[in-house]
Amino acid sequence: MSTVRHPAVAGRFYPARPEILMRDVQSYLAAAGEKIQAAGCVVPHAGYMYSGPVAGAVYARLALPERFIILCPNHTGMGRPLAIMSEGAWDTPLGQAEIDHELALELRNTFPSISEDASAHRAEHALEVQLPFLQALRKKFKFVPIAVGVGSFEPLAELGEAMARVVAAHDDKVLIIASSDMNHYESDAITRIKDHRAISPILKLDPRGLFDVVVNEDISMCGYGPTVAMLTASRRLGAESAELIKYATSGDVSGDRDAVVGYAGVIVH
Repeated sequence: MSTVRHPAVAGRFYPARPEILMRDVQSYLAAAGEKIQAAGCVVPHAGYMYSGPVAGAVYARLALPERFIILCPNHTGMGRPLAIMSEGAWDTPLGQAEIDHELALELRNTFPSISEDASAHRAEHALEVQLPFLQALRKKFKFVPIAVGVGSFEPLAELGEAMARVVAAHDDKVLIIASSDMNHYESDAITRIKDHRAISPILKLDPRGLFDVVVNEDISMCGYGPTVAMLTASRRLGAESAELIKYATSGDVSGDRDAVVGYAGVIVH
């Protein structure tokens, strides 16, 4: 029997009632522009009232394929450092999203350092909150979920190289999504400075530069690992530029500028 991963944060990070969830997601997707054929993207993962407008601005601009690799940080500390699920589905209030079994197995065979481990995903919110956006925009898709809990550059770059090899072997498009919030719980002014120091190497498609600035300047970007891997893969797949679609902080919603979280939405193409 296939594994079904049940929602961990429905009713907290986003509405649990399908009709309300769909209404909210569609409101965040309203400001669309010309569609972009992308290799990868960075999207935030806080409660929708805070990060939904930034995530929605990215998803509204993407020409979405039917296959995704979604990487998220491991906030819970559960499970293996690099954890994949290779079969089954994830349940959300909008229905079930099927895991791309073929793509997941190819990635496991290409990159043996990744482990089959559902426990790393069970209580993790950062990937789950992406699925309703995809479900609102695509009736049919498959995805590979990867939770990233390693903090050193080399395995992140190796993961990126492996993803590129797997994606390049397919004729159909695969979009690599890196789920990340930016700096956490400093003042709005400091957070904006730190975030744009981190955004700069992302826009230059410089995974090593991103890693170094996050580590050396104490920027609490939780998904720098997924972003390093996504940038590495995207460059290998021929990406040449990146675009900051939207930036905000939680203070833009709450009015509290003393301790905020930053959110950046970037498309790599």
